[in-house]
Amino acid sequence: MPASRADLLDFLADLGIPVRTVDHQPVFTVAESGDLHQRIPGGHTKNLFVKDKKGRLFLVVALHDAVIDLKKLHQIVGAQGRVSFGNADLLMETLGVVPGSVTPFSLINDREDHKVTPVFDAAMMQHEILNFHPLSNDATTSIASADLLRFAENCGHQVQVLAVSQDEGAGQPHNA
Repeated sequence: MPASRADLLDFLADLGIPVRTVDHQPVFTVAESGDLHQRIPGGHTKNLFVKDKKGRLFLVVALHDAVIDLKKLHQIVGAQGRVSFGNADLLMETLGVVPGSVTPFSLINDREDHKVTPVFDAAMMQHEILNFHPLSNDATTSIASADLLRFAENCGHQVQVLAVSQDEGAGQPHNA
């Protein structure tokens, strides 16, 4: 059974990682999250769950307005051939979340098998504070970028921090 929001927040607390969570109406797309950007300080993000031709899985996390060229992404992340989006069943099976709730916090559900390679955009990691869904899209949890890396490592994942976005302007920190 996938971890719940409470399980995630307990895991973070056990690691001594401070977070702030704000409840809100469910948000299914980056476009629907506009007013949250005004209410919640820090870098807002998008998450791409993709697979390569050999079935390797990647969770690519970038700023909400980053431009990512899917035709070139495989070269950057070291995938075998071009990548395509993983389907909802594969997403639930590996990360324990549904579409619209994809988040790097879902790595908590891949602690044993390590099927997913997390890739964090270098421009995003320049932000002091980052915002993600806490396993469901009806809340946003703010976390320090350094603590996000610590969280992923404590889930047994070696994060690749790579320049996956094409828009250098999207990477300017907006710390608050």
